Amino acid sequence: MGIGVGWSIGANDAANSLGTAVGSRVLTLRQAIILITVFGFLGAFLQGSYVTKTIGKGIVPMDELNKDLSLYLALVASFAACAWVVLATYWKMPISTSHSIVGAVAGAGIAINATVKWKLLLDIFICWIFTPVGAAVLGYIFYRIFKNILYRIIPRRYLRMTLAILIIASGCYVAYSWGANDVANSVGVVVGAGILTPRTSIILGGLAIVLGIMTWGYKVIETIGSEITNLLPIMAFSAQLASAINVHIYTVFGIPVSTSHSIVGAIFGVGLVRGVRVLNLRIMREIIICWLATPFVSGIISFLVLKGILVFVKIGG
Repeated sequence: MGIGVGWSIGANDAANSLGTAVGSRVLTLRQAIILITVFGFLGAFLQGSYVTKTIGKGIVPMDELNKDLSLYLALVASFAACAWVVLATYWKMPISTSHSIVGAVAGAGIAINATVKWKLLLDIFICWIFTPVGAAVLGYIFYRIFKNILYRIIPRRYLRMTLAILIIASGCYVAYSWGANDVANSVGVVVGAGILTPRTSIILGGLAIVLGIMTWGYKVIETIGSEITNLLPIMAFSAQLASAINVHIYTVFGIPVSTSHSIVGAIFGVGLVRGVRVLNLRIMREIIICWLATPFVSGIISFLVLKGILVFVKIGG
């Protein structure tokens, strides 16, 4: 199930890295998927351990639970998170896999009357609020700055090529920071339950994410790349740089945040420079509703499934 969560993360979150590059026609879909695969795996391998500790032992201290209970919790939390993310991906909705796994772990912890660290959950929740807001502010500021500077200092004949390079570089940075933050969503509970070592888990999680990118990653890329607003190349660069910096800061502090929230917030911010009229408010409303529902839906699924398993096990044995 951890590998299943990794696959669903790759399918839903691939768009967060270079969806804007596809939307602004700097890269083809195939080129974007190859770059996301390479840099997403690098982020997971090199810095994925930071957030893995928070998911695996920070929300519910799985290493202090009965071994069987910790295994049930890991299994059910992974299943609940995977189920909701796959459904959202089918709808082409960019949701937060971080929110999904955090909600699922908390729901499973409540089901077995384990200690849930509500203070940490509150801190994570506050960061969830600031993630899209911070990205929107950065995106707005970056677009304001770059649209004035780049057009002045770069000769017109080199402008398109320069913007393409900047968009690709910033998109690869987003992919790296996404891999570093989100690999924990797939293998954090595996590490917390003591099933595999952190390094082995991160490698498996990274490979599962790669598989998700290559098979279903195109679905949400269409929503991110073109349905929120029509992106000019300089807008795509500003949004990607804002999103990458935003997520990387949280990653260093071990906080699981949403790259989906970050890139959507950044796109919203750069879109505001041109005015609200250029934004697709209908799709924004649908995305926000899915965002709000994510931790609660995955938490309820996790709670009900684990309660059912425990009743079955008790009756059977």
